[in-house]
Amino acid sequence: MQGKYPVVTLCGSTRFKDEFYEAQKRLTLEGNIVISVDPFGHAGNQEVWDGMDEDTLSKWFCVKTKEMIDDMHKRKIDMADSSYVINGGGYIGESTRSEINYAEKTGKRCIILNHYCNTGNARRGIRYEIRRSILSNSK
Repeated sequence: MQGKYPVVTLCGSTRFKDEFYEAQKRLTLEGNIVISVDPFGHAGNQEVWDGMDEDTLSKWFCVKTKEMIDDMHKRKIDMADSSYVINGGGYIGESTRSEINYAEKTGKRCIILNHYCNTGNARRGIRYEIRRSILSNSK
């Protein structure tokens, strides 16, 4: 909590950019401080890679950059009271699964926003609240 406002970190694949923006807007208007992801590399945002030459975009760089962004997102989870997982169509990839496991390890509440989710995708023991999707009308 920051003052009277709960802090929420959004988690999930960056391919769901529109859903992230919708959740951020909705949760903010509900009185939450929202920490989100950026850049949206999986959403086809060319600006993520603009200005980088071929050498810079080498496999090594991409791997190191992804590791850095994944680690930074875990620090965002540390700053929050809870994590909201955006998992369009029930999708939970490797990075998102890692974020859920980290939230579990640090005792954070993990809320899955998509009502199509399959909680069997994540490890047992995570405290889940399944909430009807606030994103179902966002497409």
